[in-house]
Amino acid sequence: MAKFKFRMATYLRLREAARDERRSQLAQAYRAEEMILGEQRRLETESAALAARTREAARPGEIQLDRLLDAQRYQTLLKAQQQHLAGQHELVKTEIERRHQVLVEANRDVQVLEKLRNRQQEEHRYQENRREIGQLDEVGQRRSVEEDAR
Repeated sequence: MAKFKFRMATYLRLREAARDERRSQLAQAYRAEEMILGEQRRLETESAALAARTREAARPGEIQLDRLLDAQRYQTLLKAQQQHLAGQHELVKTEIERRHQVLVEANRDVQVLEKLRNRQQEEHRYQENRREIGQLDEVGQRRSVEEDAR
């Protein structure tokens, strides 16, 4: 039986490598998103802690004006950082969606080639089976002719 050889095997390997690269790029974008989300959580925690300290400084009694002003400035800084991170998060989400679409297309390319390979492999098996059946029929006919000749 002749061995099956897919003529587009090299092209398939290139498409698979491209797909794997797209997967890696998408994973990298997800990691960037996770870093941004972690930083957002950290800023939210810091903002909540600052609000608690501000309430403590503003309690009845002696008011520490310098601490209140510092806390207000720091709160403004935290809000600016949160807004900046929110903008970055939107950009990363857009990039994730783009990379996801590119990965879907790369998967589709690989699947098309795999289906083509499978069809060609099945056709090869079918032709090999037909060839073997033809050979067996020929052997059977020869034996039949030899037996009739006896």
